[in-house]
Amino acid sequence: SLPPSQNSLTERPAMRNHQGPQTLAIHAGESPDPGTGASSPPLHMSSTFCVDAPAGFSAHDLGSESPFLYARWSNPTVDMFERKIAALDRAEACLATASGMAAASAIFFTFLSAGDHVVVSDVSYAGVAELARETLPRLGIQVTLVDLSDPQNLANALRPNTKLVHAETPVNPITRLTDLSAIAALTHQAGALLSCDCTFASPMGQRATALGVDLVMHSATKYIGGHGDALGGTISGRAALIKQLRVEAGIHHGGILSPFNAWLIARGAATLPLRMRAHQSGALEVARWLETHPAVTRVLYPGLPSHPQYDLAQRQMLNSSGMIAFQVGSAEQGRALAQTMIEKLDMVHYAVSLGHHRSLIFWMETAALLASSFRLEGAQAEGYRAFAGDGIFRLSVGLEDPPDIIADLGRALG
Repeated sequence: SLPPSQNSLTERPAMRNHQGPQTLAIHAGESPDPGTGASSPPLHMSSTFCVDAPAGFSAHDLGSESPFLYARWSNPTVDMFERKIAALDRAEACLATASGMAAASAIFFTFLSAGDHVVVSDVSYAGVAELARETLPRLGIQVTLVDLSDPQNLANALRPNTKLVHAETPVNPITRLTDLSAIAALTHQAGALLSCDCTFASPMGQRATALGVDLVMHSATKYIGGHGDALGGTISGRAALIKQLRVEAGIHHGGILSPFNAWLIARGAATLPLRMRAHQSGALEVARWLETHPAVTRVLYPGLPSHPQYDLAQRQMLNSSGMIAFQVGSAEQGRALAQTMIEKLDMVHYAVSLGHHRSLIFWMETAALLASSFRLEGAQAEGYRAFAGDGIFRLSVGLEDPPDIIADLGRALG
């Protein structure tokens, strides 16, 4: 008999009728192993696969019934993970990549060419911000950086050669939101694609595809994996778009996810809905406490009524996530407190990244970010400062008991 094809590894028919997020997180993409009957998905580390019939050597010959041939083209473990994330994102298909930055690069370099125009959120993950400001213009791609929290800014920026709008919501690190339905309408009227980095929200935080996003991007290193032990990225969307990405970015650029990391992150994804409920609950308790602390001058959390876009968060977000930004006054005060945290925090780790089971915190000074990654001036710089002041602490609330997180932060805050 022929080796299994990608199409044959779909979940059992009985599971296709279930739409609950927890059920999908556990079962989507999976089925008992046909060779052993194992209930858990196996880890296939092979880089190549034997076939029982001649097959084309070009990736362009691949179809849904093609057998697995080479791991850069497709792999059973990665395929399982991609099906799971596509189900959670309510999309037709998914491409898994080696990192979140590989996912962002895949979108830009697949759908943009020299002479094209792209609109990018003026505040975004630092790697994306630097890619948009430094690399894309060098390749002849026109870039406009826009505060997408106001849809009119996007309307003013669109051009006849705009091919892509790349948003992020909530934005990293200041938690500013973008009205996805509003900008999706404008983007599609212009004949462009809308991509959105939804890492802060996770697939549980907002139904981005239902809001009009064509390409939903996540750094799976963060909430989807959830344990801080594996790099990965994902892009979900219509099957035709993902096919383009798979050939161009996956096969030609080669930034694909390893089977081992796919297996690790899929284990994390199985508990994503449960974890996100706990992250949200814990973050809300911590954020409310921070608002009462005399050393804290401002707290930004989409689940708090004090957030400047709370009404939008209530309409758009299904889960407020675990990301909090808070100010403590001047940059000097922030730097001093950061050193105190390094010395005094016992449980909360002073470290970059986010979305892990353990709490993480890091000082992010406004002047440094505006001068390096973001390079914002004038009204855009003021728009950033309206959220961040002289700097913020980015706090990723983990799964520890909220009173323990509060007690640990309290030791540093005084």
